[in-house]
Amino acid sequence: MLSDWFTVGAQALNFLILVWLLKHFLYKPILNAIDAREKGIAAQLADATAKKAEAQKEREEFQSKNKIWDEQRSALLSKATDEAKAEKDHLIDEAHKQADSLRAAQAAVLQNDQKRLSTQIIRLTRNEVFGITRKALADLATVSLEERMGEVFTRRLREMDPKSKASLGDSLKTQSDPAIVRSTFALPADQRAAIQNALNETFSAEVRLRFETVSEGVCGIELSANGQKVAWSIADYLSSLDQKVGALLAAESQPAPKPDVKSKPENAPPVAVLAHAGAK
Repeated sequence: MLSDWFTVGAQALNFLILVWLLKHFLYKPILNAIDAREKGIAAQLADATAKKAEAQKEREEFQSKNKIWDEQRSALLSKATDEAKAEKDHLIDEAHKQADSLRAAQAAVLQNDQKRLSTQIIRLTRNEVFGITRKALADLATVSLEERMGEVFTRRLREMDPKSKASLGDSLKTQSDPAIVRSTFALPADQRAAIQNALNETFSAEVRLRFETVSEGVCGIELSANGQKVAWSIADYLSSLDQKVGALLAAESQPAPKPDVKSKPENAPPVAVLAHAGAK
């Protein structure tokens, strides 16, 4: 079989033309498209990496801000707690101070009430004792309480110790005005004369006297001269009663067991002693 070289050459030429055409119109656009696609993918990957880095950065910033906010919140909460505790302690202290002031005021009121009650009880007791003593002296000794007091007072003048006697004598000598004799009752003339004679005999001199009657005070007689005093009063016998009344009032202000009703009353002895002293 004979070869047709013209046909072979034409086919070879056609193949070369086809390859050129494919390379120029098909492979090259495809390669360009592939390159463009790769570049696009690379750009997208780079953009995604940049966005990821930015997101990571923003996440770290958010976490840092969140941490700072948590720290600030904890600090503010701790500060608010401390301030609330301090305010609570301040209010408690103020409440305690107000309670203490109220208790002190109540105690002062109670003490004043106790003093007033004590004064009223003592005054009433003394008045009752004076009445009983006067009646007892009048019934037993046929003399008045005032007369017995004058006798006791003149006896006390004569029985003064040397030191007191010397001090009172100096006061009587240096005083220009008359010495004052005060009593809670009007002294009769014979009692005044007895006191005058007792002073004259005690100090061996004529002592000038001025007699005064006072409505206040405990029943008794008092001589005063230039700051020096000599006195005798039923208050001397009522001092123990005064102390016991004060103790009774103090006991009433606090819870205490009930006293034994069979025990002997403590207020009885001063009255008996007073009556005995007055009749002596």
